Amino acid sequence: MAAHAPADPNKKYLSHALAQWACALEFEHLSPRAVHAAKMFWFDSMGCALGGSQQEDARILLDHYKDMGGSGPCTTFVSGFKTNPVDAAFLNNHMVRAMDYNDIYWKADPCHPSDIICGPLALAEALNKSGKDLILATIIAYEIEQRLCEFGQPGIREYGWHHATLTAFAAPIAAGRILGLSVDQMVQAIGISASRTFTPGAVTAGKLTNMKNTVDPWATRMGVESALLAKRGFSGPEHMIDGKEGLYAVFGHVHYKGSPAKFDSAMLLDKLPTGPDHHYRINDCGMKSFPIEALSHAPLTAMMKCVKENNIRPADVAEIKVEVTARAADILGDPHKYRPDSKETADHSLPYCMAVGLVDGMVTPLQFKEERVLDKSLIPVMDMVKVVANDEFEALFPKFQPSRVTITTKSGTSFAKRVDVPKGDPRDPMTADEIGVKFHALGDSVLGKDKCSRLADMILKLESLASAGDLAKAAVR
Repeated sequence: MAAHAPADPNKKYLSHALAQWACALEFEHLSPRAVHAAKMFWFDSMGCALGGSQQEDARILLDHYKDMGGSGPCTTFVSGFKTNPVDAAFLNNHMVRAMDYNDIYWKADPCHPSDIICGPLALAEALNKSGKDLILATIIAYEIEQRLCEFGQPGIREYGWHHATLTAFAAPIAAGRILGLSVDQMVQAIGISASRTFTPGAVTAGKLTNMKNTVDPWATRMGVESALLAKRGFSGPEHMIDGKEGLYAVFGHVHYKGSPAKFDSAMLLDKLPTGPDHHYRINDCGMKSFPIEALSHAPLTAMMKCVKENNIRPADVAEIKVEVTARAADILGDPHKYRPDSKETADHSLPYCMAVGLVDGMVTPLQFKEERVLDKSLIPVMDMVKVVANDEFEALFPKFQPSRVTITTKSGTSFAKRVDVPKGDPRDPMTADEIGVKFHALGDSVLGKDKCSRLADMILKLESLASAGDLAKAAVR
């Protein structure tokens, strides 16, 4: 075993406090609402993974890892490719992420906590851990990831960094809980992982590439490997968050609107849940009813409602004015988004989503097939979309994600619709039946309806599974 100085609890580094909480939490401490939410997010995530397995980038990665050689106890969704826990975590989580259709949490920073959960699943399969073990690790992943995405002021995205930077701190904690790491080992795992994964925001800025959906699963990959290394005695810096040249120090050099970056340590640790009557952050996370960037949901919902309520025909539309928050306008309406040339850019392009939603009457994975994205007949419709930042809406974010869409027809008549909370938000959540519709829409053509139904039943009874790895095995053709 490699020698290292153990973490010193007297120094009160944040990584130590987080590790202590995660190591002490047991399934019996979870609230029934949190357990139910964990199953619902697994239901949603597995559907996303089945659909994501058919994406070109997922196929490229699978072919690459097959060529690299594979053997091990862990199962890759759909193909059944067997490999080690680190690679299985990455490949499976990438499938969850590939369509940008999985969960969303957006406070100071956005995140997709389900980008983490296939790490614990891979380790659970390798170690024959139970469904209860997987639920516990899932809830830990959501709790830490969501808190990390709240404690930045205003958030690391405003400083030019991607939330995969924060996933590198959360993923080893969830993985480490499945491995049964000690507090000291988990502190080391956090340090190992975070030392390796700081991700610039360029991956979601301007022209988008396959890396948009890859960086977060890759951070989870590093989290799993870091936890495995820590279990063997490998060491990492315990001060990666709030110590010398750690996260705080690095971002302390960055200014936003004239003020240096700040982090709220108390918020990160305040009221970490430890009992069944406590509030768990997983209940604050949302799901996507459209396979698009989260900030597009409210304006697209508003437009679809406006069109339906007023019987507007696509051919009659002259302009679609979209009022959103400033950050939404910056992300979704930059010039390149008016000429998307890939699925990755199209699902982050508000002009494209609005145009194809108007013309096709729906926005599903079919609308992001290459031939539809490159259809030049949509260009004039995209050019009708005018994205405007609304200061009033900015003041309401992130409590609300307001958007007002005003459709002006060629006759000069205008119709407007405002939406503050998109479908899938915890205040307007998707029901199990609605998630089931999404799950079968994505999965039936991949696994077959019968296999999908058996997989769905297994997910909904996750706490009763003796071996959580059965989930992965059931998700194979």
